[in-house]
Amino acid sequence: MDHKRKATLIGGIAVILWALLALFTTTVANIPPFQLVGLCFGVASLFSALWITLRGGSVIRALRQPLGAWALGVGGLFGYHFFYFVALANAPAVEASLIAYLWPLLIVLFSALLPGEHLKRHHMLGAVLGLSGAFLLVSKGHGLSFDRAFALGYGAAIICSLLWSGYSVLNRRYRNVPVGAVSGFCGAAAILGFVTHGILETWVSPDTTQWLAIIGLGLGPVGAAFFVWDHGTKHGDIQILGVLAYGAPLLSTCLLIIFGKAIATPAIIAGCMLIVGGAVLASAKFGSRKQRQRNSVP
Repeated sequence: MDHKRKATLIGGIAVILWALLALFTTTVANIPPFQLVGLCFGVASLFSALWITLRGGSVIRALRQPLGAWALGVGGLFGYHFFYFVALANAPAVEASLIAYLWPLLIVLFSALLPGEHLKRHHMLGAVLGLSGAFLLVSKGHGLSFDRAFALGYGAAIICSLLWSGYSVLNRRYRNVPVGAVSGFCGAAAILGFVTHGILETWVSPDTTQWLAIIGLGLGPVGAAFFVWDHGTKHGDIQILGVLAYGAPLLSTCLLIIFGKAIATPAIIAGCMLIVGGAVLASAKFGSRKQRQRNSVP
C-alpha cells in the first residue's frame, strides 16, 4: 500500500470517531458547550502528552513549531467549535448544522488550489451527492426554512465551515510539522474554551456517568480524531477525505437508530444511500493500479 493511500485511510478514521459524537453528547446534554469544549480538549491534550512521553518522545520538542502552524491549528480546532455554538445559539439547529456541514464540499473545492492537486469531475459529483445526503439526514426530509432574523447564526455557520475547510486544506502547507503538535493545539483550545465558558456560562458539575462520557469524547471524537485527521490532510488524498467526511452524519445516524434514539425513515435511508454513492463515486479510481502507480511517483 503506497504512503498516500495509507495516510488517506488513517485520516478516514476521524470520520468514524466523529460519528460517535452525537451518541456521546446525549449523555452530557446539560453541560454548557464551552465548558464541554474545555474539558474534552483538556482530556485530549493530557492523554496525548502522556502518549508522546511513554513512546520516548519529547512533548517540548513537539510543541516547538512555527507560529503559523500554531495559529492554523488552534484557529481551526477552537474557531470551528466557537462559531458552531454561536450558530446554534442564533439560528435553528437544522439550518445552522447544514450550513456548517458545507465544509467537506469546500475541502474538495479548495483542494484544487494546492500544488500538485487536480479536482476531477468524479470528486465534485461525489461531494455534491454527499451534501445532498447530509441534507436529507439533517432535515429528515422536512425541508429547510431560512429566515433573515437568524442572519447572525447563518453567518457564524458559514464562518464555521470556512474555518474547518480552510484548516484542513492549508494543513498541507505544514506537512513537516509532527502530529504530536496537535497535543499543544488541543491544550490551547482547552484554555480558550474555559476562558469563553467563564465569560458566557455557569459551571455545571458533571456526574460520574458524564465524566466517563467526557473522557470518551476527549479520547475519541474530540481527541484522537484530530490527530488522525491531521495526518490524513497532510499526507493523504484531500479530495477523497472531503467526500468521506459526509460519512460522519451517516454513521452517526445509524448508531442513533441502533441505540433507539432515531427512527429509520425513508428520508434517512435515501440520505444514507446518497452519501454512500457519493463516497463510492469519488473514490472509484482510488484503488486502481494506474492511480496507485501515479501516487507512488515522487
